[in-house]
Amino acid sequence: MNLNRRTFLRGLAGSSMLAAGGCFSIGKGKGKIRLACVGALGKGYSDWMPMLQSGMAELVAICDADSDVLGVIAAREDFKALGIDITKIPFYTDYRKLMDDAGMLGIQAMTISTPDHIHGPVAISAMKQGINVYVQKPLVRTLWELEYFNKAAKDNGVIVQMGNQGSSLDSMRRCTEILQSGIIGDVTEVHVWTNRPVWPQGKAVCDWVKGHPNGDGTTRKTLNWDAWLGTAKNRPFLGEYGKDVKAYDPWNLGRNVYHRFTWRGFYDFGCGAFGDMACHTMNLAFRGLELGTVTDAECVKIEEKNDIAYPTKSVVKMTYAARDSKIRKGVKLPAVTLFWYDGFDETKPGKSGNKPGPEVMPKVVKCFGEVPDTGCYIIGSKGAVLMQDDYGSKCAIALNDEQKFIDVFAHEACKAVPRSIPFCAGSKTVDGKSTVEMKGFAEGHYTEFLHAIRGDGNYYDQTHSQCFADIEYCVPQMEGILVGCIAQQVPGKLKWDCAKQSFCGNAAAQALVKPFIREGWAF
Repeated sequence: MNLNRRTFLRGLAGSSMLAAGGCFSIGKGKGKIRLACVGALGKGYSDWMPMLQSGMAELVAICDADSDVLGVIAAREDFKALGIDITKIPFYTDYRKLMDDAGMLGIQAMTISTPDHIHGPVAISAMKQGINVYVQKPLVRTLWELEYFNKAAKDNGVIVQMGNQGSSLDSMRRCTEILQSGIIGDVTEVHVWTNRPVWPQGKAVCDWVKGHPNGDGTTRKTLNWDAWLGTAKNRPFLGEYGKDVKAYDPWNLGRNVYHRFTWRGFYDFGCGAFGDMACHTMNLAFRGLELGTVTDAECVKIEEKNDIAYPTKSVVKMTYAARDSKIRKGVKLPAVTLFWYDGFDETKPGKSGNKPGPEVMPKVVKCFGEVPDTGCYIIGSKGAVLMQDDYGSKCAIALNDEQKFIDVFAHEACKAVPRSIPFCAGSKTVDGKSTVEMKGFAEGHYTEFLHAIRGDGNYYDQTHSQCFADIEYCVPQMEGILVGCIAQQVPGKLKWDCAKQSFCGNAAAQALVKPFIREGWAF
């Protein structure tokens, strides 16, 4: 990251505020960071609220396609406790208008917690104005946007933090150090799985949408549907699935077709279970094994494939190229085959219906009785590491001559691995184990973003930034995930050339690299 450029942009932003009659300055202990949020409820609320509660930021603009969010926010007790009059905060339903006013508002930072297809357009537009961005995962929806995002971040010297909050857990960081030490030898195989989706997708979704080409007669008076669609193709609003549709809903999200939240299963709006959860569950493997370039991907198992929504179940096999270790100089790391599993169990709401079998990890089954419902299993020549949840709060290791998995903080061999990654304030272990208090664990991830803007946070050698989920990490991680998402849509083994941004002669896959952008919504 270009620190001189970043400092220059901060100065410009401060000058903009002074011109507008403000008195803002960024620096240690000086002023509050002027924050705007795009996407105000759900994940959005849990992104910007901790930043306000930290005392380091003030909310200067709210943008959400649904104006109904204002009343919901105002009624929440934790928001009331802040003593903010929400009617005094500028509100927008169209993010383009917010961007038009960003200079006047003196916006310094922005949370972007929208449907996936809006992440790139908003973040890139903001970065071009020198605004630092906290972007929910997945960072963007398409590979073309990813390359554009990376360039915009570098060209404008902004702070970026992706919303995979597990990155700030002590246990995740410690297990990353342990893997990077080479303690389990050469790793050539990784298995990652999730219990998602917990929203409707698959053939039933496809059939319902195709059966209502002119909409279903429902409207949302408070929703700016045109703004919600953003760059996506025009289509009529669809409210709820009919009672005849089997819409899987273990978390009681409702039978909404698009809004709210259930957009994630659609190719045009989301990245399915892979895009939703791999930023979390692949996190440890990606960091700990220093993964980089993905060379090929193939969907080797799929159920309910269709041309509108992601499948109900899939297994994607990916290859990550051999690489030189940046941590252990002179060490060549072998190519890695990574298997991704997603899918739910219809008989057990919220449980995984598609995960590695006991034949893949017999020692895990012997030790714990079953394969965890979500996690990551990293197999080395000298041992294995098991992450037993989404975020990396429970990490254990077993060397080849050991019968049981032992917590990474308690394992004797691990104790000899030196510390190299600073722990994040707000995240802690419990009783010396890597099981953490999950409630509130993410606060450190949000405040890390704010401290980075102020310039008084930890510096991470591995990302060359004061954010541990900055572009040097999150852009290459997203590339592999997005290649995998395309493999869920296009059959056969897809060869990916990162340098050329090409699927090597596969026209069907190449057609999915760049998003459709509606007239008037270019960015």
